[in-house]
Amino acid sequence: MLPMKTGLPARALKLVPYLTTDEVQQLCLGCRGRQRDRDALLILLLFQTGLRISEALSLTVGHLSWQPGALEVVGKGGKVRLVACPAPLVHRLKAYAYDRGLGPDDCLFPIGRKRAWQIIGAAAAHAGLGKRVYPHLFRHSGAIERLRQTGNPRALQLHLGHASPLMTMRYLSTLTAEEALRINQGVRFED
Repeated sequence: MLPMKTGLPARALKLVPYLTTDEVQQLCLGCRGRQRDRDALLILLLFQTGLRISEALSLTVGHLSWQPGALEVVGKGGKVRLVACPAPLVHRLKAYAYDRGLGPDDCLFPIGRKRAWQIIGAAAAHAGLGKRVYPHLFRHSGAIERLRQTGNPRALQLHLGHASPLMTMRYLSTLTAEEALRINQGVRFED
């Protein structure tokens, strides 16, 4: 069943805010300073894996080599899960670690949550996005993109580590509402 136009703001429909792939690319290009490679890599990691900021900041080099295309992540409640990580991103992370001489137990991003927020805020300001950008927005954005490409809510639920399918269905509702709007905008009425 497609949602009907209600005249209510998006937040009343419980739509999930997100960034497009192009906007994420703009943010990466908006990274400045001598740590711009690290900062862009953090943004890509958050977007392409859907990790929470705490999960991303606790990643060590050793998490990269456990299984090809996957990261072992300790998430909420101390639960361990495997998270898909695109091969090109794994290669970039490994190259980054090698260039900095990081060992298996070294954190890839030895920064705190506050600094991560600052990095993302600065990148958003330089990119000129008109949206409020924060670390968890990348999790939403990656989830929307993954669901758009796969159409598989159960796989997304496992990937994100959601205990309840209801958490994951918010993303499906957002895509369904957008698709309904696109379909309805294409309807032509004759005068």
